Amino acid sequence: MRVLILAAGLLATTAPAQPPADKWHAEGRAIYQHAIEVPTVAGRGKVPELAEWLKAKFAAAGLTDAVIKPYDDSADLIVRWKAEGKPTQKPILLLAHLDVVEAKAADWPRDPFKLVEEGGYFYGRGTLDDKQGVTAVTTAILRLKAEGFKPRRDIIILFSGDEETDGKGADLAATEWRSLIDAEYALNADAGGGAKGPDGKLLGFAFQTSEKTYADYTLTVTNPGGHSSRPRPDNAIYELAAGLTKLADYRFQPMMDDTTRAYFEVRQKNETGKLGDAMRAWLKNPADGAAADVIEADPLEVGGTRTRCVATRLAGGHANNALPQTATANVNCRIFPGTTPQAIEAELQSIVGKGVTVKLVGNPKYSGASPLRADVLKAYTDSVRRRFPGALVVPKMEAGATDGLYLRAAGIPTYGVDGTWIVVPDDERAHGLNERYPVQALYDNIDHWHDMVAALAR
Repeated sequence: MRVLILAAGLLATTAPAQPPADKWHAEGRAIYQHAIEVPTVAGRGKVPELAEWLKAKFAAAGLTDAVIKPYDDSADLIVRWKAEGKPTQKPILLLAHLDVVEAKAADWPRDPFKLVEEGGYFYGRGTLDDKQGVTAVTTAILRLKAEGFKPRRDIIILFSGDEETDGKGADLAATEWRSLIDAEYALNADAGGGAKGPDGKLLGFAFQTSEKTYADYTLTVTNPGGHSSRPRPDNAIYELAAGLTKLADYRFQPMMDDTTRAYFEVRQKNETGKLGDAMRAWLKNPADGAAADVIEADPLEVGGTRTRCVATRLAGGHANNALPQTATANVNCRIFPGTTPQAIEAELQSIVGKGVTVKLVGNPKYSGASPLRADVLKAYTDSVRRRFPGALVVPKMEAGATDGLYLRAAGIPTYGVDGTWIVVPDDERAHGLNERYPVQALYDNIDHWHDMVAALAR
């Protein structure tokens, strides 16, 4: 049976179920396949290879103002399409990332680095995160160039190479290479997008304007230790556990900004019962912590009302028959936009008490929310509704983090405006086993980026 399953998987890779009839969808599929089959995982050194291949694609279309900026074992690709004549506005920046997380081939029924089209889906590592974004942006720009589109502002493309690990490529682009990517705002293909329910009904699209800051903190307790036959009252493990219990019981102050207010204004219109009542109460009175707690307790709204911190790792002791001299824990926080990691460090220290030492790990980037720009929101909404008439479009704060965080921190407003869609929860497989992406969503997204960029660059 094992051989038969493998054979079936191999047969599925030989050809698409039905080649796309549209010329640019076919071109996009070919780009997508090539991108998926270059394993751009950290440590393999393959990101520069894909960057060179894409650079050649742009050059063949007449877009020769391109540079590859190497760092470590990765690289960024930066392409500029100059405005026709004197620019009337500052450039816009299109953002996506070339790298993917590792995939253990032994765990997958299909080769994760071969594009498989099966049952209306593309399977493979990066099909959703984020090679569909790279493909949609690339194909849309190639199509606009072939159609003779004449932008009235520069269009810059930034494909970073380590979004899934260090974020160094985006950080360098926003700082040392700022002159190459400086723009009025950025459009991020690694955020935004839509969702359908299991019944195929469209739930809506997100317009992402902000992201929580990712920060890790080390919590440490130390004491002299001793022999386990003579326990001490100040056991390091117990003291750390007591501090973590305090953290588990703690609720950070609820916060609301323009993005989250706009989000809940839309959500409350379709929400009934206790949750809907809580949303309406909190919108009416942002100081109503009880209402915010009800919202925060809902599985779909976790993290939407405040900073959240959670213990993720533990270590302690040095021998089974010795009292622990050290106990440590890692606490991961997703910090509400506009709040500094240093402020949360101080708050954590006050929560766990003086017996536990709290230390911020590294120097994480943080930023506030991007302003809700009417022109970008309109272009995004118009493009989405061209494919999904009447679709709900909701401003959204991202609980995770993307390269957009570095751009916002450097003063470039950034918007998650991808036009992709998936079926939830079944397609929520980014970084996981059997990552997949609806075939039609790829083609919709190619058209989406074409229409949206044309609207904002003309």
